[in-house]
Amino acid sequence: MLRSFAFTDTWVVPAPPEAVAAVLTDLAEYPRWWPQVRAVASLGPETAWVRCRSALPYTLDLVLDAVSRTPPVVEVAVSGDLEGFARFTLVPVAGGTRLDFRQEVTVRGALALASYAGRAVLVWNHRRMMAGCRAGLAARLRDISGQAAR
Repeated sequence: MLRSFAFTDTWVVPAPPEAVAAVLTDLAEYPRWWPQVRAVASLGPETAWVRCRSALPYTLDLVLDAVSRTPPVVEVAVSGDLEGFARFTLVPVAGGTRLDFRQEVTVRGALALASYAGRAVLVWNHRRMMAGCRAGLAARLRDISGQAAR
């Protein structure tokens, strides 16, 4: 019993695509700036184990494999509790970078059963997770640019 989800979002950050890509590809640092990412462990040069928990009392165990680490596309293949991909397309715009986010995943395991009854709640939970990403990424980029200016 599998259930699929597709998510998209777009926002702008005041940093060049190379700086945005550097933060997005440094998975080990995610827990410092993305509140819903609870733990990251390297499994190799292109692979990491990640634990995420948003508003719902359920922790996702994921393995992320790098597909593309260089702008304009930063993408990972996702496996574990979710199966699919997550991609940021980085587009230079006046004053920074537009991030076009796309994620397509199939829910696996116990969460798949819950997704039938609670699809709207899972979508809401994902939005909360991505709001944390959006705010955390902007703050991290501000910190980095502030450090570079010193």
